[in-house]
Amino acid sequence: MSKPERLALLGHPVSRSLSPAMHNAALAAAGKSIKYEAIDVTIEDFEKTLSAFLDGGGAGNVTIPHKQHAFQCMDACTGEANKCGAVNTFWRDDYGRTCGHNTDVTGFATMMTELLGEIPPNLRIAVLGAGGAASAVLTAIAEWPGATATVHGRDLARASATRMRHSVVVKAASMRDPLIAEADIVVNATPVGMSSDEHPVELDRVAPNAIIVDLVYAPQETAWVRDARARGHRAVDGLSMLLHQGVAAFECWFGEEPDQSAMKQALLQAAGRS
Repeated sequence: MSKPERLALLGHPVSRSLSPAMHNAALAAAGKSIKYEAIDVTIEDFEKTLSAFLDGGGAGNVTIPHKQHAFQCMDACTGEANKCGAVNTFWRDDYGRTCGHNTDVTGFATMMTELLGEIPPNLRIAVLGAGGAASAVLTAIAEWPGATATVHGRDLARASATRMRHSVVVKAASMRDPLIAEADIVVNATPVGMSSDEHPVELDRVAPNAIIVDLVYAPQETAWVRDARARGHRAVDGLSMLLHQGVAAFECWFGEEPDQSAMKQALLQAAGRS
């Protein structure tokens, strides 16, 4: 594929994203002169913005709320993207086709392997949310031995559609469904907690030994993660997933491995955790 002349994250909102810090560190370490930027684009303007950006030699990432819309805009998608029905990484190939991949699948799987080591069999996972991030989580979980999942959403029709796409899902349910209390792992795949201390679900409704995974990240972790840890839960936010999906995206764009150490240091510094 031809190498991109521009890189960007397309989403709404994007002002809090740490992706530019991470990718600009990788680009500098690789001696590449281009920069990675964040472009705030509404749902109404997404398709034309994506097309214009690609026409200008661009490649990049997609975040909330555009991942599923981006999937519909691609000429060709990888297996992971097709399973998810969502794209978070895009580029144009040598034939001029717009190509989409979902590196969130690898990002989540790598983060969970770091957290758990070998994945235990027969885990029960409650996934909060039914968008592109949730689909990436479910695609990764489908590779775990004997795992089953429930999908919990405010929009039950959307949660049901997600269930139909992913055979690992045994039930689509509301955010109030008591099945959350039976989960070994509870994953927040919604934006809740991104810009406030709101919890996606009350911790009183989670099993005392459940692992808490928040795909949202914040400078000092999210309130949900901090409060869960204070109650004795093993808990992690999405910073590690961001790193590992970013590594995989860089490989898609340039066909080479980035300096992961430089990326991690830039993330920690930008998040105020170094």
